[in-house]
Amino acid sequence: MLKRIIYISLGVAGLSFAVSSCKTPELTEKAINNTVPESYNGSQDTTNTADMDWQEYFSDPYLRSLIDTALSNNQELNITLQEIQIAQNEVRARKGEILPSVNIGAAAGVDKVGRYTSQGANDANTEIKPGEEMPDPLQDYMVGAFATWEVDIWKKLRNAKKSALTRYLGSVEGKNFMVTNLIAEIANSYYELLALDNELEIVKQNIEIQTNALEIVKYQKQAARVTELAVRRFEAQVLSTKSLQYGIQQEIIETENRINFLVGRFPQKVERDHTVFTDLVPEMIHAGIPSQLLANRPDIRQAEMELMASKIDVQVAKADFYPKLEISAGLGFNAFNTAYLFTTPQSLIYSLAGELTAPLINRNAIKARYLTANSMQIQAIYNYEQTILNAYIEVANQLSNIDNLEKTYSLKAEQVNALTESIDISNELFKSARADYMEVLLTQRDALESKFELIETKMKQMHAKVNIYQALGGGWN
Repeated sequence: MLKRIIYISLGVAGLSFAVSSCKTPELTEKAINNTVPESYNGSQDTTNTADMDWQEYFSDPYLRSLIDTALSNNQELNITLQEIQIAQNEVRARKGEILPSVNIGAAAGVDKVGRYTSQGANDANTEIKPGEEMPDPLQDYMVGAFATWEVDIWKKLRNAKKSALTRYLGSVEGKNFMVTNLIAEIANSYYELLALDNELEIVKQNIEIQTNALEIVKYQKQAARVTELAVRRFEAQVLSTKSLQYGIQQEIIETENRINFLVGRFPQKVERDHTVFTDLVPEMIHAGIPSQLLANRPDIRQAEMELMASKIDVQVAKADFYPKLEISAGLGFNAFNTAYLFTTPQSLIYSLAGELTAPLINRNAIKARYLTANSMQIQAIYNYEQTILNAYIEVANQLSNIDNLEKTYSLKAEQVNALTESIDISNELFKSARADYMEVLLTQRDALESKFELIETKMKQMHAKVNIYQALGGGWN
């Protein structure tokens, strides 16, 4: 009767153990929305500029040389490559956890027990061989192999490895995204440098024009046709224009050094041909369809990998609620004298044990990890959706920017032509006393500003060319 009660109690306890171990908290779920509009502007043309290699997209040989050097020497990119290696090592570590852990070891020691203890009395009465007593103090020698293995019943360890592998792939996509950004940053800085070179050239041309005008005003003052005020105003205009060149020269130095930093070298002159800048015409852009962003944009794919890994992490955390089976084993030799160490079977030792454990009481820590993993999964979903939305908006903005800049440049070019002609006209009118010297000064100032604005617009056009390539996901492959 007593045995029956014990068996029933053990059965009930085991059933309660199993039920309590497998019960998990309910989770908040969120569906993934990765749908995008069918097109940017109604076109279904799948030709995509992002498929072009960056060497083909950027034709300037000096720019291509800078990008090629940066892809080898840029420190931030090299740091990211080490992060990829770290992620790869994490995959290797997770893979090792699935396999049994086997250790080989040896030990030696000495143990002196009291003669009038149970162990001491027993050792004194023990004969190893006829006439040979147990040594005192007792030495101990052991050599053997020992293994432990957690049986992956619920795929916890395999899922942890899969999660690490997914994050490794995500780190590769992160590196690709950095490559895209690096290429874009170098190209934008390079075109800014060309624009500054052209602005400096325009300033020098205007200094020459204004200096000639100043000499004319001085002659007219000598002829009593103008006052000293006119001379001083023209002189001030020349000095103002001359001061511009030093600010531009400083910007050139800083832009060159920004490029040198990205390329991974100390300050030096950046080779370039600024004369081609005004003739640069952005190529026709093929944006393809928005769904191609999911495959072309490395940041979207990285967010997707992070989402996949976070889903797996939930399964890993869930496995903590279930029983865990660990097996340990050992095989070796143990003796009090090295002469007997490898004597079999007397010195042979072995062990084999299995341990099944599961959480029963106070599982708050496990619940917290499980709920945290689920919250991080939902967070990854939002991040994935936000990355897709941001990518689409970037492309839409740049497509609109390219169109508007093209129209702006056309009008600015006409404005520059008109003001350039007005300089000669105002000078001739001034010589014949049909125009005031203030008209000449204002015309020269307006012409200089319009030329700067034209250069700035051209630079924005080239930036838009770079930015749309980056927004579409080009450059990394």
